[in-house]
Amino acid sequence: MKHIDLYTDGACSGNPGPGGWGCVLIYKGVEKELSGGEAETTNNRMELLAVINGLEALKESCAVTLYSDSKYVIDALQLGWAQKWRANGWMRNKKESAKNPELWERLLNLCQKHEMSYVWVKGHAENEYNNRCDKMAVAESKKFMM
Repeated sequence: MKHIDLYTDGACSGNPGPGGWGCVLIYKGVEKELSGGEAETTNNRMELLAVINGLEALKESCAVTLYSDSKYVIDALQLGWAQKWRANGWMRNKKESAKNPELWERLLNLCQKHEMSYVWVKGHAENEYNNRCDKMAVAESKKFMM
């Protein structure tokens, strides 16, 4: 099974507002960058779309290590929160619905296709790939600020 490192980040100006996402996939030293954005979105949606688009780019099941500065994404996947939200009809608790259920559904389905491991990285710090993803995400968000 191929091992892929997937670095992701999302950005949003205004939250909600114009946003972007970026990701870098690394396999045996070969890097592939992907990015995109939306005119009206949230930071959490962009964080989710960065991971979704990175995983959708994989053509076969892989062992994937996801690196993200989003505690929202890492904790929801690693600690099983997102699976519990889905099992509870996309409710976080008895009174509060989970945000972005359609994106979480896509992401959970993609995660089932791969052997996933998760690493939280400090944002805007010394991680070269996280910083690159951040630059791509911000650049994408700026495309909608005209």
